[in-house]
Amino acid sequence: MTHTLSLNSLCRLHTNLAEVDIQKIDEVAKNLPLIADLNRANVFIDCLTKEGQHAVVVAEAVPETAPSVYERPVAGKFVYEAFEPAVFYTLRNGKPMSLNRALTQEGKTVEQSVVPIKGFNNRVIATLIMEKDTSEVVERQEKMKTLSNTNDTLSEILIEMTENASLIPEFIGEALFFIDPNLNILYFNSAAFNLVSEVCSSECKTGNQIIEYFPCLEELFYHPEKLFMHEVTILNKVFQVKKVSLKQENPTNGAFITFRDMTELRERERELVVKSVMIQEIHHRVKNNLQTIASLLRLQMRRGLPEKSKAHFVESLNRILSIASVYEIILSNSSVDNVDILSLIEKIGNMLVYSSTDENKNISIEYSGTQLFTKSDKAVSIALIINELIQNCIKHAFKGREEGKVHVSFQQNNCEIEVTIKDNGVGYSKEAKPSLGLDIVTMMVTHDLSGQFSIERTANGTMASARFPLERGGHRD
Repeated sequence: MTHTLSLNSLCRLHTNLAEVDIQKIDEVAKNLPLIADLNRANVFIDCLTKEGQHAVVVAEAVPETAPSVYERPVAGKFVYEAFEPAVFYTLRNGKPMSLNRALTQEGKTVEQSVVPIKGFNNRVIATLIMEKDTSEVVERQEKMKTLSNTNDTLSEILIEMTENASLIPEFIGEALFFIDPNLNILYFNSAAFNLVSEVCSSECKTGNQIIEYFPCLEELFYHPEKLFMHEVTILNKVFQVKKVSLKQENPTNGAFITFRDMTELRERERELVVKSVMIQEIHHRVKNNLQTIASLLRLQMRRGLPEKSKAHFVESLNRILSIASVYEIILSNSSVDNVDILSLIEKIGNMLVYSSTDENKNISIEYSGTQLFTKSDKAVSIALIINELIQNCIKHAFKGREEGKVHVSFQQNNCEIEVTIKDNGVGYSKEAKPSLGLDIVTMMVTHDLSGQFSIERTANGTMASARFPLERGGHRD
């Protein structure tokens, strides 16, 4: 079952934005398809979540003029600062970020630009994001041709630097060289001087050719494009080398060469990817181990059991499969550790109802609710709760009846989650003998989720309700 939420629903569900702010974002979102086609890029709108630690994608547009960066829609997905720091920088500071490297949820490296969307009193309420595959070098070069309009001004500044020893470039974090058409160095800043000293163990001097210090980059220095970027590894360090050529007719014709140390950034990206892969592998092994245990139980059941023991084996088997469902959903969504609760409820409910051993009963099950994600540890507790309550309905609610209905609803009220399971069966009796299943539910809700559990008889059957906060023990998920 697929659930698609609108921008308004996502904002109300995950953010603290006022209605006037949501309307402003909605107006911007109407133009996303045009922006995406014009720039041949994926375009998104992200907002901070209620807790302020993450962001959520509330709108997106895929270009029809270029391939999409993503294989699947991402509206409703959460965004994490470790993967997309530029988004959170703009959300918190209101400053745009251009041509930053980011890592998507699908593990693809993209070139990302971010601008703030501001509401009342110039307050940042969201970010408008454009992402392009970094392999689209030609498109990036076309976009950066706008630099040619400022080349004359750059030349004048450069002349002033060389003649008056301006200190402006000394504050540039990147190593900066200015070279003439013959690759002779006309100017370098202190960062460039230190780079040459480190790489070549020699002193950088004006008049020398830059290829004396970096012979492996000769092809880049002679590249005909006005703007060209390339990553190289020098002495186990990764540098982004950028060449910006001035207009051919300019009297100070030459090019800027910058070296930006990307070593730490690339190492962090690598560590994030490795960590994600390791977590996925752990989830995969846990799922396989649970399924192995389930297979052993099935094997034991097929070899024969006393009739009194059979029901206990089935209940244990369902509990194991419910926990395994948590990891199956994580792996199927290519998520690191997030579980879609509604999908989890549907998976467990369908498994229990359609695998029921009582062929004389026709039991149907329905679901309703909103999409919400949580971490795997909390999802395991929710899975066991859902398993016990639905299993309780199947086992006790429809005694003496040929058919029955179960309805499972899942919703978020402010900072609280409520799961309700209703049936149209014979009705719950308070005098009923205590069961292990309800004891498990009470323990999970009370101790693991810091919530409340209730079960009561209704005019049409039984209603069981579990309510628990989004946060547990004062720590945000």
